[in-house]
Amino acid sequence: MIHTKIIMCFQKVPWLLDLGRLSLGFTNGISGYLVPIYIAEITPKNLRGRFTAIVPLMTCWGMSSMYVVGSFVSWRTLALIAIIPSILQLPLLSFIPESPRWLANVGRDKELESALLCLRGEKAYISDEATDIKHYVDSLKSISEEGILDVFQKKYVRPLLIVAGMVALLSLGGVNAFTYYSGVIFVSAGISSMIGLIALAAAQTLLGFLGTIFIDKSGRRPLLLVALAGLCFSSFLTGLSFLLKDYNWWGEGTPILALIGILMYKGSFVVAVGIPWLLVAELFPINVKGSAGSICNFISGITGWAVAYYFNLLTKWSSAGTFFIFSAFCCANFILAATMVPETKGRTLEEIQASITHSSQ
Repeated sequence: MIHTKIIMCFQKVPWLLDLGRLSLGFTNGISGYLVPIYIAEITPKNLRGRFTAIVPLMTCWGMSSMYVVGSFVSWRTLALIAIIPSILQLPLLSFIPESPRWLANVGRDKELESALLCLRGEKAYISDEATDIKHYVDSLKSISEEGILDVFQKKYVRPLLIVAGMVALLSLGGVNAFTYYSGVIFVSAGISSMIGLIALAAAQTLLGFLGTIFIDKSGRRPLLLVALAGLCFSSFLTGLSFLLKDYNWWGEGTPILALIGILMYKGSFVVAVGIPWLLVAELFPINVKGSAGSICNFISGITGWAVAYYFNLLTKWSSAGTFFIFSAFCCANFILAATMVPETKGRTLEEIQASITHSSQ
């Protein structure tokens, strides 16, 4: 990631910038689903949702700070500034323990117990947890060999379709358009780009904190439904503001309507975005989790790219119509979550995955 940003900063020809963006997309895509999975595997069941919800909150903080800083410096300088967090992460990686479940999967039982003691505290009683993890991993190995095609077994098809559908609909709901073109959307709606971006950072922070607090109290499903309803309504509100502007109706109110819509959208997205990746960690056992995460990540990337690429073309056709389309996809995601997403709060990963296996038999 560091070398990619250096290439982007000092390149003199367009193709190097394209190469840098492509490489950055790969690294961001991989880390975007690995980090929530890793956190879900190392945290206890009563804190798993809360810790995983911190990831999108931190991501939005970083993006919001880059929005503000980018208003004062050139994009080359911004690329150099973005190198600093990457450099700071490198030495910290040596202090991160391996996932206990991965260690069990590769037969390193002694290291598994050491990792659990590192994560839970030197005086913590980890014998039962270590035994449960080892027994469950051994039972998986006795059923099937680890392979990328195992994720297409009958018992995993339903959770795979649920999570893949959720990430696809989240991307098709316009998140990349709102992320990459926030400043442009603010200006098009008649709002100062700087005021809009600062308000955006504040809204994301506030709602992200609320999501972190409530995810382990209210559960994943209720919080997800509230967030998806917010995405649907806010997209519709943004589209309505452009529709009113196109017909010169309520001229003084349309910028406020657009601002409320965009702030509500980004705030709702901070709450919603981490839950599908948390479900990848919770619903799939260790032998297929990598395959499931890769498939979902690929689908999310492709649909997100399509939205970002065609957004300008769609707005030339109709700005209002574009956001109404985003609203329809968000509504479809709400229906999917309401009818198919299970509640996983308060259960260990082994309990969740065992219940899925038994229900499919």
